Amino acid sequence: MGNLTSQSEFILLGLSDLGYSQIPVFLLIFLFNVATLAVNLLIISLVISDSHLHTPMYFFLGNLSVLDIFNSSISVLHVYFDIFTGNRLISYPFCISQVFFFSWFCSTECFILDIMSYDRYVAICHPLHYTTMINIPLCVKVAFLFWVLSFACCLLHTLYLLRLAFPDPTTIPSLFCELYELLQLSSSDTYLNYFLIYFQAACFSVPGVLVTFLSYVYIFKTILKITMKDGRGKAYSTCTSHLTVVFIFYGALFFNYCQPKTKIFLAGRWLAVFYTVVTPLLNPIIYSLRNRDLMGALQKTLSRIVPTP
Repeated sequence: MGNLTSQSEFILLGLSDLGYSQIPVFLLIFLFNVATLAVNLLIISLVISDSHLHTPMYFFLGNLSVLDIFNSSISVLHVYFDIFTGNRLISYPFCISQVFFFSWFCSTECFILDIMSYDRYVAICHPLHYTTMINIPLCVKVAFLFWVLSFACCLLHTLYLLRLAFPDPTTIPSLFCELYELLQLSSSDTYLNYFLIYFQAACFSVPGVLVTFLSYVYIFKTILKITMKDGRGKAYSTCTSHLTVVFIFYGALFFNYCQPKTKIFLAGRWLAVFYTVVTPLLNPIIYSLRNRDLMGALQKTLSRIVPTP
């Protein structure tokens, strides 16, 4: 068994065991990645350039787009390297860095989705007090706090990961290096690592899920009290997009990280593809399809670029 003084590389399986399906799957991932980059950059540019979108909801949506770009890009970096070079080896420092950055951005996205639930709660249940309860300066401070808090938590996980030893060689049956995957493959005692995960989940993740759950309980109770059909439909449309994104995001994470330990990693790998490649593209599409403000901002931008005769 190797230790960290001799462990300098891992074998990252990626797509190399898919045989003839490797190239089609890679092209599909590449197309999703390019589309994710384009759509999320478009949303970020619209939120920045259009003054009508300078509201708390679109500020958090811009944060979500930034996180989706980072997550999708980081998770497929080595897939590109493997396809073009045929080298499945990934250096230990790069693997640990990938664990840290993916965990950081994924944790921050959880926080952002939670605060967006509270934003929808205030907008629907306390519309007259919305501007006093939630404003851009407050949102900037909250978002900054979440980014820093996630950074500190994930840095702690990464530092505890550095104390572990791994078999030499170690094959990682995934697209990228994940904390949970490395803990399963470690030859050391991982009790402290799992304790830290569960402790932080109890302190931050569980309260965040409760905020989302309770926010929507009060939202739906308020919507049911609305007598006007148009008003009820408008209230539903303002929260269904976010609720759909929450279900997709947490559902994929739950099925990936709460499944029992197994030597059959193929299902987990496809789940990883879903929440790192597909979900970052679905998020902006779901938010945009039923959002008149974003569609209006896009039309105005296109009219400036391509003026009608």
